[in-house]
Amino acid sequence: MWLPMCPLMYPPERPPSKPGAYPLGIVAGVNIDFHASERSSLGIEMELEIIDRASRQLTSAASEILAAMADSRGGEDPRKAKHELMENTIEINTDVCATVAEARADLQASIADITTHTEPRGLALMCSGTHPFSHWVHQKITPNPRYERLVEQMQWPARQLLIFGIHVHVGVRSAEKAIAISNALTAYIPHFLALSASSPFWLGQDTGLASSRSKIFEHLPTAGIPYQLSGWSEFEEFMTTLVAARSIETIREVWWDVRPHPDFGTVELRICDGLPTLSEVAAIGALSQCLVEWMDNLCDRGFALPHPRQWIIRENKWRAARYGVDAQIIVDEGGGLVPVRRAVEDLVEELGPIASRLACVDELHFVLDILKTGPSYVRQRAMANETGNLQGVVDALVTELETDTPLLGGGLDP
Repeated sequence: MWLPMCPLMYPPERPPSKPGAYPLGIVAGVNIDFHASERSSLGIEMELEIIDRASRQLTSAASEILAAMADSRGGEDPRKAKHELMENTIEINTDVCATVAEARADLQASIADITTHTEPRGLALMCSGTHPFSHWVHQKITPNPRYERLVEQMQWPARQLLIFGIHVHVGVRSAEKAIAISNALTAYIPHFLALSASSPFWLGQDTGLASSRSKIFEHLPTAGIPYQLSGWSEFEEFMTTLVAARSIETIREVWWDVRPHPDFGTVELRICDGLPTLSEVAAIGALSQCLVEWMDNLCDRGFALPHPRQWIIRENKWRAARYGVDAQIIVDEGGGLVPVRRAVEDLVEELGPIASRLACVDELHFVLDILKTGPSYVRQRAMANETGNLQGVVDALVTELETDTPLLGGGLDP
């Protein structure tokens, strides 16, 4: 059976270095502490758009809603819901979870909590890579020194970050494994991007892309495809250089598509566009958790994970952003091509035994349902063609989150 980008049968090239003893973002020599976490533990972050039900536009109401949530708790801040760069967004985070089902229930509870405060205000929630027609010039930046500094430093690239994503953390127990797994996961960027692509429209226009979000985000100098690093020591050197040069203040400001997260002790997959239904979020969570666990097992057996060629990674990401699940991706240095649909199907089959052990078989198999129904970019275009406007696309996205049901053109479920 063909396995995508997986020439794994060669020995490790160097022994692991010992992680240092300094907290995240602190420069002292080149030591950054990696806070190892429970293997294959799971955390999911979901960026929710706040929508005015009448106009279908994004609305800057995050501070009002989060304050109302805090008041309902007697002044206690809503721990699992927080601000993002723009006031039109609320980010929800799960606790550290053992299973995908647990993470999904956590997200569902947070959405239900927020909805009790949005509904009386005539607002709704949705999740997609971009809003189909709201313009970034009309959005308010969250009043926070960190965000204000980011906008001042980055200017236009930061101001037009009207984008929304899903981030998945999977726990690993060592810094060296986090680097090895992060490197190897770059081969799967097109798989995740094609499945999650949900940003065909930008500022009221069809971009011709499945994921415009992925290209918009790349405007930031520390976002996009990660560097291939030889080990934890090189990660420390890279981050130390950027902090010392005042390019960043903390490691949190390196927004790679895949990155090790020293503070959480995880590998974080940041590739995905926002996903409109919790079933799709759970499917991506299962694919992430199973893939990291699979690679972790290979490391334990003495295999060194591959370092895909940077130019292949870049080309494959572009193909997924442009063509989504209809992309043909490069699988070897001879330019051999495989349909991303087949690559995803083979990967789900390979990960089946892992999913059984991690209790996420149903969630992993929903990946195949996404291929069958079509990712969100397919559904959004179908709805735009059916209704003749983008307001109908917003209505469909809101309904998808509310009902956990993917909608095709005309609002009919598949």
